[in-house]
Amino acid sequence: MNSVPSLNGFSIIQQEWFAENVPLSQIAKEFGTPTYVYSRKALTDAFNAYEKACFKPNGERRAQVHYAMKANSNLAILNVFARLGAGFDIVSAGELARVLAAGGEAKKIVFSGVGKSRSEMIAALKAGVKCFNLESIPELSRLNEVAASLGVIAPISLRVNPDVDPKTHPYISTGLKGNKFGIAYDEVINTYREAASMSNCKIVGIDCHIGSQITEISPYLDALDRVLELIKSLGDNGINIHHLDIGGGLGINYANDTPPAITDFANTLLNHIEAKGYGHLEVLFEPGRSLVGNAGLLLTTVEYIKPGETKNFCIVDAAMNDLMRPAMYEAYHSIVPVKQSNMPNMTCDVVGPICESGDWLGRDRELNVQAGDQLAILSAGAYGFTMSSNYNTRGRAAEVMVDGSTIHLIRERESIESLFANEKLLPA
Repeated sequence: MNSVPSLNGFSIIQQEWFAENVPLSQIAKEFGTPTYVYSRKALTDAFNAYEKACFKPNGERRAQVHYAMKANSNLAILNVFARLGAGFDIVSAGELARVLAAGGEAKKIVFSGVGKSRSEMIAALKAGVKCFNLESIPELSRLNEVAASLGVIAPISLRVNPDVDPKTHPYISTGLKGNKFGIAYDEVINTYREAASMSNCKIVGIDCHIGSQITEISPYLDALDRVLELIKSLGDNGINIHHLDIGGGLGINYANDTPPAITDFANTLLNHIEAKGYGHLEVLFEPGRSLVGNAGLLLTTVEYIKPGETKNFCIVDAAMNDLMRPAMYEAYHSIVPVKQSNMPNMTCDVVGPICESGDWLGRDRELNVQAGDQLAILSAGAYGFTMSSNYNTRGRAAEVMVDGSTIHLIRERESIESLFANEKLLPA
């Protein structure tokens, strides 16, 4: 099987794959492999698909996009979204620093995550972030103490665990009772009462995120209804909510997936909120994968074709340290030859050089390639480079962005020497 999704920003022209107006073979020749390749057009079009739903016909804004940057945190990609007016969803002080370095505005940053440290809270309060999404009473108490020590008021939202099945991979499901995320549904009202009693915290919103790579709208609507019930109950208790953060998690088409179109998805949720009588709330979307997933691919070169007794192997120079998703989730990525040929197809596993049997990028693929050819591993813009590592002392890949006919190197390939530059030998 080698299903190929329809991609924006990447296409086949005269039997060769292009990123916008640039042949991938040119990128491989100029920058080497493995290399991540992104399309600025694809990033922009995906963002604009959300923005189309975020405005009413009269021009009034009804929602704001906050890019969940854990999907891909390259400064150039953050800068593209910042220029388009995006806010950001962050989960660490490092991500906060990246957003600010890329030109993002602190007042458009939502700080999520279950384990914020004191130093991270201090950095975010000093920067002036829009909101903290909090997930437990101990975290709430810590933030109140930290804010008091700085003499400031922390804007807060509580993340609700609605116990809704997102129908996705268990590793990326976040809204069930057994997940570590959020506050149990039955404890939310009491936790908000606790928050309301704290002198250095100000309640501004409510947050819900149920998982990732979700390809149906129904789980979102189920979660929304549960959160809207909480907003009503909170109002009855004298606690007013100003914004509703409905998280992210919309899936993309990796092969035969059928997620709703971005604008249709966003409109459905916003219309549902309005129909329930909550159109006055500011709504926050936190998309990650749906903005960047199909806007990037991983370019790799075939090192060897290794026939086997029961399996054939196509050994490439990319590996599980470059793209972890197949090894971690058994995730499917379409893999295509950069240049089409008339050679006969061979069924093979596409694998890397790492010393692990789990180092595979695709299984049982029909490919017509030989040593020296390039392959493109599609739909790799999300959770590709950000999850990469230096396992087996391998430098991480280069990253480039194509803008029309122009190629920008947005991250240099790591040298071997840089990998141990911060290590020290013991004294003689």
